[in-house]
Amino acid sequence: MDPNQAPVENYANPKTCLFHVLFKGAALAFYILSALFFNSFVIIFVVTVLLAALDFWVVKNVSGRILVGLRWWNEINDLGESVWKFESLDQESLARMNKKDSWLFWWTLYLAAAAWLVLGIFSLIRFQADYLLVVGVCLSLNVANIIGFTKCKKDAKKQFQQFASQTIASRFQSTVQSAFTLV
Repeated sequence: MDPNQAPVENYANPKTCLFHVLFKGAALAFYILSALFFNSFVIIFVVTVLLAALDFWVVKNVSGRILVGLRWWNEINDLGESVWKFESLDQESLARMNKKDSWLFWWTLYLAAAAWLVLGIFSLIRFQADYLLVVGVCLSLNVANIIGFTKCKKDAKKQFQQFASQTIASRFQSTVQSAFTLV
């Protein structure tokens, strides 16, 4: 091993990474392989959607917090309007997040949605509207997480930029005030 070579970064949260990938893979694998073992559409629908729902919950409430430091949810306010809520770690903590964990989180999020989209196209080509329903539910859950985490990431960047500009402005103002008090 070359002593000048940088050490390889490992996953900081391997168990969380495992479950982040496990439910996605389980839902996709069950949907793809279920035709070999089951004749019942109801079983295929229920188990696939249950696995996709477990994946949605794990990504939204566990792996999103641990792997990328982000959390989102949607509330209905008193006026009946949908309001997105976002939480993120502070910028310093976000900068220290493990790059491999973050990479795995984002890539699997997008790859799973792409896989469901391809399976949906196959269902359309084969004129299987019932299986298209399964794919539609699973794709919707995946896309909801993609939209939620993407908006959350943008909101975290916006909050950091606002904080930075406010800090710079207040320091500039205090510098100017102290300069004028000396004169």
